[in-house]
Amino acid sequence: MPAESTPAERSVAYVLKGYPRRSELFIASEIHRLERLGLKLRLYVVKPPEETTCHPVVERIVAQPTYLPPMTSLSSTSLVGWLRANLSPFLGPLARTARRHPVGLARAAGRAAVESVRARKGWRPRKIFLKELLAAVALADELADAPEVAHLHAHFAHGTTTITWLAATICGLPFSFTGHAKDIYQTSLNPAGLLARKLEAAQFTATCTGANLRHLRAIVPDADVQLVYHGLNADFAELVALAAAPPPPPATLRVISVGRLVPKKGFDVLLDAVEELADRGVDVELTIAGEDGDAGPEIRRRLAGSALAGRVELRGPLTQRELFDEYRRSTLFALACRVDDSGDRDGIPNVLTEAMAAGLAVVSTSVSGIPELVESGRNGLLVPAEDPAALADAILRVGKDPELRRRLAAAGARTVRDRFDGEVLAARMAELFATSKGARP
Repeated sequence: MPAESTPAERSVAYVLKGYPRRSELFIASEIHRLERLGLKLRLYVVKPPEETTCHPVVERIVAQPTYLPPMTSLSSTSLVGWLRANLSPFLGPLARTARRHPVGLARAAGRAAVESVRARKGWRPRKIFLKELLAAVALADELADAPEVAHLHAHFAHGTTTITWLAATICGLPFSFTGHAKDIYQTSLNPAGLLARKLEAAQFTATCTGANLRHLRAIVPDADVQLVYHGLNADFAELVALAAAPPPPPATLRVISVGRLVPKKGFDVLLDAVEELADRGVDVELTIAGEDGDAGPEIRRRLAGSALAGRVELRGPLTQRELFDEYRRSTLFALACRVDDSGDRDGIPNVLTEAMAAGLAVVSTSVSGIPELVESGRNGLLVPAEDPAALADAILRVGKDPELRRRLAAAGARTVRDRFDGEVLAARMAELFATSKGARP
């Protein structure tokens, strides 16, 4: 067996569903900043890489990802058929893990079995827990080559945290996780009270909004839940620091909105607001930047051949440099967030902090954690969700009043500097990891 590491050598293993991901720049920024603070990290990734491009900060991360064996979907096949197709790469890890951690493996297998029965549909246990147990075994096997790892940390509270919890059980290590949005609100992702059991088992749970913190503490009042906001991401912070004075605002009321084309972003409401402004005779343009999603087809259908087509541009995903330039050439930023029909919602959208840091006045909705960043009338304007008229009024109010726009923008930039400094918030995560008492058995 490898020699046990000393406290000074101990490291934290981050367990991620995918890496690197353009949409999860906040995670890459956290990892980069923790490394700069001197924390030694290992990265373990459940799914193989899916994207060919990544943000510049990824290139500055020292820790290189270790990918677990890939697995196919369980949803469209029988368990026996799935095992035939997927079990082979896990036989070696299963044998080695059984030899190294027989008691831990038995406990993890028992836990997975119990959870599969608790979450059963009708009389059939849920198959997903077997898949997650195998991933946990593969992770435990990899950890045998990393004796310095003393703590496991997962991002997102559903599948990745289940795998991390099971691997921690096998290896006898403490674990923690960060909960974000739908992963803590949609009960289908943690069926039969699973989230409560994760909160009870974790050494601590981090979350990115006060609204989330209250939600999690309502589930398990005694759980150790810590508020750690997402700071302004590292790449964008560098662009802001090096930026020259902003250009004069455009003559046209130019609105920028950013996000994946999914229902919770409320882009349909924003289109309604822009249409209303156009009907009032306002010279308004809207640019939406972001990856396609479930709401994309309906948005494109609505724009095709309509009067909005000449006013609305769908840019697709942009680099941080391109996004920064879009912010700087716009009049204001707007995002019509909502709680969608499934219960999914944003926490505090990272694009709001980006826009504010770039010196842009923002208009959004009073949903979830957004009021923790945007104080209406002081550093932005907030309106009720699902209210296109109110959103149109707020956009017009900011657009036609240069002094209000300047005041909101300046206060917004100060808010990000004072309360969403990524370096400070990464140090808070490092403090939480420092409390870990993990030691390899």
